[in-house]
Amino acid sequence: MTAHSLNSADLAAIESQLAATDQLLERNYPGDDGTRQPIHTLYVPADQFTPSLAADFGARALAAVEAHGGLEKLGALLGQDPELAASVAPRVAAKLRTEPIEDLRLDFEDGFGDRGDAAEDVAAVAAAQAVSEAVSAGSAPPFIGIRFKCFEAPTRARGLKTLDLFVSTLASTGELPEGLILTLPKVTTVAQVQAMDFAVSRLEEIHSLPAGRLRFEVQVETPQLILGPEGTSPVAQLPHVVPGRISALHYGTYDYSASLQISAEYQSMEHPVADYAKEVMQLAVAGTGIRLSDGSTNIIPVGDGVEAAWQLHGRLVRRSLERGYYQGWDLHAAQLPSRYAATYAFYREGLPAAAIRLRNYIARTEGAVMDEPATARALAAFVLRGVQCGAVGADEVLALTGVELPDLTALAHPRLAQSTSK
Repeated sequence: MTAHSLNSADLAAIESQLAATDQLLERNYPGDDGTRQPIHTLYVPADQFTPSLAADFGARALAAVEAHGGLEKLGALLGQDPELAASVAPRVAAKLRTEPIEDLRLDFEDGFGDRGDAAEDVAAVAAAQAVSEAVSAGSAPPFIGIRFKCFEAPTRARGLKTLDLFVSTLASTGELPEGLILTLPKVTTVAQVQAMDFAVSRLEEIHSLPAGRLRFEVQVETPQLILGPEGTSPVAQLPHVVPGRISALHYGTYDYSASLQISAEYQSMEHPVADYAKEVMQLAVAGTGIRLSDGSTNIIPVGDGVEAAWQLHGRLVRRSLERGYYQGWDLHAAQLPSRYAATYAFYREGLPAAAIRLRNYIARTEGAVMDEPATARALAAFVLRGVQCGAVGADEVLALTGVELPDLTALAHPRLAQSTSK
C-alpha cells in the first residue's frame, strides 16, 4: 500500500477551514425540494375572483379552441406533427375540464389599480373569503394567492394592509390553503425583501403559524435588482439574506423593458434585455431551491388575430421551457390552450429519448450518450415535471424506463430522498 503524507491533524485543519462553507452549502443551497411547480400563473383582477372562476376559464378556453378547429388544429398551428398533436390534444382537453388553472393570482396591483382605501379593504377581505370558500368546495386551483402593491413609499402602507387583511381573514377561517402564494412586485432593493420577511414573520407570530409558513415570490421588474448602485447584483443576495423564505423569482416583461426605455413595440419576453435579466436570475438562484418563472405576452388570442396569437404564445412558451424556465404568466382564458398544448408537446416530444438515457444510466448500459449523475438528475427531473403537469402518465414512464414514480423522484432529487430516509 502506498504511504500517504497528510495525517489526521491535516484533515482536521481542513475540516475546520471548511466548516463555514459546509454550513453555507447546507443552509443556502438545499436544491429543489421536489414538490410540484405550476407551469403557469394566471393573473386576474382580485375582485373578479369567484369560486367557479377556474371552471369558467376552462370552459371559455375550450370554447375558444373549438371555434377555431379544435385542439389538433391548434397543435398543427404550433408546429406539432399529426401524431404528436393527436397525442397532446386529449390530454389538453382533459386538463381544461379538470384543472384549467394550476396557479391563480388575484391581483391588487396593476390589475386592480387605485380605487381608494375603503374599496380595497373590502375587496381584500372578500377575496380571502372567496378563496376559503373555493378551497372548501374543491374548486380552487392547487396554487392560489394575491399580488399586492409594492413596497415603494407611495404604495407601501396600502400593500401591507392588503396583505394583512387577506392573510388575517384567511387565518380566521381555519387552515391556510396548502398552495397559498404571496407575490411582492416591483422590488428594487434587498431591503424591501427584508421588510417583506419581517411582515410575514409578524403575521406568523400573530396568527400562531409555523415559522416559515408564509413564503413569497419576488417579481424581478426593475433594473436596480439586476445591477445595483455598487455594481453588484442585488437579486443574487436575496436567497441569502432571507434563506428559505423566497419561493420563486418571476420576471416582469413590461415593467422591466419599459424601465430600460425599450419602445412598446419591441417589449417582449425574447428581447435581449429580457434574456440577460433572466440569465442573471438563473445564476442567482441556482441550487437554492428558489424557482423561476418567465413573464407574459400581452398579445391575446381574441378577435381577428387568434391563430397568430396562439402561434406566438406557443413559441414563447416553448422557448422558455428550452431555456430552463418551466413556468410563465398567462393573462386570459384563451391563452390556456396554447400554454398546455406547447408544454405538453415539449414533454411528450422529449420523453422517448430521455427515457432511453435514463434506462441506460440506471442499468449501466452503454448507449450513444454516456451520462453523468448530474445529467441523470436533469433527465429524471424533466420526466418528473412532465408527469406532474399531466403531459405524460406515470404508467408511460414506468413502461419506458422501468422506474416507479418514487424512484424517479429520488433520482431527480437525491438530497430530498436522503433527508426523508433519515
